[in-house]
Amino acid sequence: MGRPAERQTMGPVMWMGVCAFALCIATTTAEHTAPGRVLARQKRDWQWNFLFLEEEKSDPPPHYVGKLKSTNYRERTKFIIQGEGADKIFWVNGQGDIYANRKLDREEKAVYNLTAYLIDMDTGETVEPEAKFLIQITDLNDNSPQFPKKYAGSIAERSPQGTEVLTVTATDADDPTTANGRIAYKLLNGTDLFDINGQGTITTKVNYLDREKQSSYVIVVHAKDMPGMNTGGSATTAVTIDVTDINDNMASFTKNMFRFTVKEDEKENSEVGVMDVEDKDEVQNKDPSFSFKLQSCRDVFEITRNPRGDAALTLKQRLDYETQVEHRCEVTLQEGSVITPTDNAQAVTTATAIITVLDVDEPPLFTQSAYNFSIREDARINSEVGTVSARDPDKANLKIRYSIDDPNCPVSIHPDTGRMVTTKMLDRELIPVHTCHVTAVETGMQGLKSYATVSLVVVDVNDNAPELINITNIYMCHNEAADTVIRTIGAIDKDDHPQHFSFSLARPSSNFTLIDHKDSTASIKVRQGGFDADDQREYVLEILATDAGKPPLTSTTTVVVSLCRCGPDRNTENCKAAYAQTGVSVHALIAILLCILTILVIVILIVLRKRYQKETMVASGKNSEIHEQLVTYDEEGGGEMDTNGYDVSVLTSARNEGSARPAPGLYAVVKKPPAGRADMAMMIEVKKDEADHDRDGIPYDTLHIYGYEGPESLAGSLSSLDTSSDDSSLDYDFLNDWGPRFKTLAELYGVDGLESDYPY
Repeated sequence: MGRPAERQTMGPVMWMGVCAFALCIATTTAEHTAPGRVLARQKRDWQWNFLFLEEEKSDPPPHYVGKLKSTNYRERTKFIIQGEGADKIFWVNGQGDIYANRKLDREEKAVYNLTAYLIDMDTGETVEPEAKFLIQITDLNDNSPQFPKKYAGSIAERSPQGTEVLTVTATDADDPTTANGRIAYKLLNGTDLFDINGQGTITTKVNYLDREKQSSYVIVVHAKDMPGMNTGGSATTAVTIDVTDINDNMASFTKNMFRFTVKEDEKENSEVGVMDVEDKDEVQNKDPSFSFKLQSCRDVFEITRNPRGDAALTLKQRLDYETQVEHRCEVTLQEGSVITPTDNAQAVTTATAIITVLDVDEPPLFTQSAYNFSIREDARINSEVGTVSARDPDKANLKIRYSIDDPNCPVSIHPDTGRMVTTKMLDRELIPVHTCHVTAVETGMQGLKSYATVSLVVVDVNDNAPELINITNIYMCHNEAADTVIRTIGAIDKDDHPQHFSFSLARPSSNFTLIDHKDSTASIKVRQGGFDADDQREYVLEILATDAGKPPLTSTTTVVVSLCRCGPDRNTENCKAAYAQTGVSVHALIAILLCILTILVIVILIVLRKRYQKETMVASGKNSEIHEQLVTYDEEGGGEMDTNGYDVSVLTSARNEGSARPAPGLYAVVKKPPAGRADMAMMIEVKKDEADHDRDGIPYDTLHIYGYEGPESLAGSLSSLDTSSDDSSLDYDFLNDWGPRFKTLAELYGVDGLESDYPY
């Protein structure tokens, strides 16, 4: 304390600390007196100078800090300190001298708060009240400035002079209230274009920075503490400054003429080519616009700016080599947002685009891409639908052939003319619109094809009669009152005309009336009530429905009304159809008929099977018996005598193998009415003709008796064999002359003389 060097380094903060120490030392003591006695103010007894310690002392510790003083100090008293760093960093001896055990760093802690005591060593009592004091660590310039990061900034080209670019900041750990911590900045280069102030802000010194000439600058900033002195620490950093682009250059075509070639079959919106544009500005600042001078070019081509800022030509419509081989279009370039252009005089703002059309062998070209025709649905086959047409767009003008490959298309096409006619009857209700594809093919070597769609709309004709709806399960109660509506009916029509219908009865009914509501509905009413509940009849109405077509069509529909037995209040839960209560239902009748039909089929199959077995046995010769078939139709009269008219047992063959003489035939033992010779001859001729022409006939004759009535029948016989003559008067020997085919028949009728051997 009291050293000149220390006093020289004392700054404002240090003096503030000294003032704080003085305030802490100023205390008052009060003396207790009797009432009315005036208190006397006494002077404080602590006495010391302000305490300071320089940081980072170079001599070895302990380092002397200062001395505590008190007027109450005696031989048997001692000083004690407490607080920040007491006994660890700072200590005091018996005479009040304070020392530091190690060197200190102000950047770690600049001020220590401590408390001083003076006590009696014998009694341990405080001789002097406590007093707070500070030990201030004075700063040395032991830290240099530092830049915390690298800096980069940008500025738009052609910015005005004095435009701020960015601010750099260096830090110094030393006391900023002293020269040790104060920093000064300066530029080491680029001083002709940029400047920096004391706060580190970099600004421009000129207004003509040009990105197209130099787009980036790197300048070095120097930071130094203890400004104005030769000593002190310093640091440098490189700052990158980018010059950003603005649209300050005029766009220009790279040349005065551009040539392009396009095939004539290129589709719309196809790219023709690009007219390159040069602009020193960056792409985002290219802002040219383009236009054609001629309307004819605007009709065929479209010019737009592509992402690179160039002029892009595209097709607005197809080109035709046969019509125009070359197109010349003059294009104008404009750029209205240029800021102070520097090279406007050198810009090429007008250029010519020459587009040459290349010839291509094109497929046929239809006059329309889609054709729409209509035809009535009642049109006959070969009715004309319409005509399609295509041509060869090339100079060769080749012939065109037409075809329709769809087998479901109801239209055929003439291969040369394109005329289409119907090949099927049309029905709008099935298919209202037919879509077909017509193919046109060139007759040249390549055979190029093109296609067109033909839509054939079938026009409606009133060819469908109306159909009644809501006509099933119609019932009425036995106790229905007169004019009761038992059902409301309607109609539908498949035709495409206004769905309006009228209704009437085809035949008058004594039990029901039909009321047409003129809104395509009608009601069935009971004409008079009081039906018999046990009546099993079904009432049938024939209803006429007429549509609104031209001409109108009428349908007749049979409607069945069943009678039901109903409970009170027309309770339909207890309602049953009358025919269902008694008798047999329609479904039961149908089931019975089906059963009968099935039985008949089974019987026929059994008969056919037995016949087939018999033919097989006869053909194989395993059975020599020959049977005759007796078929009778309409046998009536005679009563029980009819069963005695003949003996069925004699149908068994009368001839056995190895017999010496033939057995008597059927008609030799059966009592039968006489027959005329002429009638028998006629029948035999018919049978012979059938046997000659029937391939499936059995190898023996069959005699059919049609309507033999018996001997007691009053109606007489309907048989063609009936005659007034007696059996004994008939001579059948002529049958032996007809050959082996009639041998069996001759045996049956040639044994009349033996009838007595076989009595009836």
